[in-house]
Amino acid sequence: MAGAFGLDEPGLVAAAGAKVDATDSAALIERFPGAAYRASDLIDRLEEAQHALLGALAEQQWAPAAVSAICGDVLGREDPGVISALRFAAGEIVPRLLQTTDEMTNVLRALRGRHVAAGPSGSPTRGRLDVLPTGRNFCSVDPRALPSELSYATGQALAETVLARHREDTGALPEMVGLVAWATAAMRTQGDDAAEVLALLGVRPMWHPASRRVTGIELIELAELGRPRIDVTLRISGFFRDAFPHLIELLDDAVTLVAGLDEPDELNFVAKHVRADVARLVGELNDAEAWRRSTTRIFGSKPAPTAPASASSWRLGIGAMTGTWPRSMRRGAGSPTAAGSVATPPEVRCGPASSGPRSRSRTSISRKHDHLDSDDYYQYHGGMIATIRALSGREPAAYLGDSADPEMVRIRTLAEETRRIFRARVANPHWIGSMVRHGFKGATELAATVGYLFGYDAMTDVASDWMYQQVAEKYLLDPDVAAFMDQANPWAARAIAEKLLEAAGRGMWAEPGAEMLAEIKSRYLALEDDLEGATV
Repeated sequence: MAGAFGLDEPGLVAAAGAKVDATDSAALIERFPGAAYRASDLIDRLEEAQHALLGALAEQQWAPAAVSAICGDVLGREDPGVISALRFAAGEIVPRLLQTTDEMTNVLRALRGRHVAAGPSGSPTRGRLDVLPTGRNFCSVDPRALPSELSYATGQALAETVLARHREDTGALPEMVGLVAWATAAMRTQGDDAAEVLALLGVRPMWHPASRRVTGIELIELAELGRPRIDVTLRISGFFRDAFPHLIELLDDAVTLVAGLDEPDELNFVAKHVRADVARLVGELNDAEAWRRSTTRIFGSKPAPTAPASASSWRLGIGAMTGTWPRSMRRGAGSPTAAGSVATPPEVRCGPASSGPRSRSRTSISRKHDHLDSDDYYQYHGGMIATIRALSGREPAAYLGDSADPEMVRIRTLAEETRRIFRARVANPHWIGSMVRHGFKGATELAATVGYLFGYDAMTDVASDWMYQQVAEKYLLDPDVAAFMDQANPWAARAIAEKLLEAAGRGMWAEPGAEMLAEIKSRYLALEDDLEGATV
């Protein structure tokens, strides 16, 4: 759409607050009047143009033959790029989306013992049109095809972006980086996280020309790489451990390959650290054991003894400790160390690490999720941050990568992303209202969000007083939300009050104000009385 009006859309998004030249956008504003002072204004006008086109096409029942005429009527010009995109949407995407009713149809077919057609898994927002229509008996991915070539390009962008941000923040590259990898994310993206690990190490996969399966890895020479090889520690989920053993072996091979290179310490941080660790362990272990221990970089939860895919072997258990966490998190930091210090591959036996990564990153691959909508994020990401702090005595730099748009990878600090998500979703009246419309479950989600914010704050000290203040005002003390909670799910309201009081009691909410604290206590006691009366 931007191209149709001679505008640079990536440039507008990258500098949304920048002033723009009115002459450059004259054609767009003439057709779609409105503010045109900053780049963000032009993005709004472009979105209006998109909605106008899609609305007109919907009125024509998404007929591909109507695209050219609609483009001319709405835009005042027939742009080849816009016409091509709309024809693709009308002819390919919309028909597949309209088949989402197959979900219910095929559930009933399966219950009757009938055949359900198979289909691939993945994320449509990452260009995976082949996963539509939904409702098929989906398979996951070919583990030997991860990472894909596109994902490796995205992983390279993530790696270079996080290194550039760390250099910008601290003046130097990190020698060590910690990453968290989930299997579901690997399935959606075809291996972005694994690709980022390889890119940081300075190696690339090799793919079979016909099957596109990964056949091995090759070194990127330092002259081509243009920077040192970064040491990477990977914390994998239990599902990742069970679903991608071949990928784990590939990553382990990459680490040992880089660790064995005869390169200077200042250009190969992996080899630098391994050499130091081997020298330290040589008196305790034989040469082979010392080498294997020193090159171990992939850690996960211990497999369950009775079932390899037991959900109990996929958890860290930090969430269950929330009622006993100290403010310093010394006890909380021990849980991820104990539960997540099983080396992978499993033939390696190792104890707790003596130090931690200096930079910590988690990757977000979808705008449908954020780090405050699940306890997994603060357990894995927050848990590693707390562990590094406890073991090393230093505060690691914590980042969140956003590869939802592979062409525009972004890196934000944990604090920046938390503020962004809090304002965009957690404290957004529209989102709160949408939860109210979901009744009991919506109230549960509100309480869960407060719990996740509390968990992240306990681990990383990331929440500010104003966040707790707004949660109290909008989730607990707002008359309309309170009335909804009392009717739909008073247990959720009580849970929110408990978390706010606990945050204040532990000093996480440093200055709640005497009046605010009294209101929360009064609300909590009233809820407690009502619930006790309801159960008598």
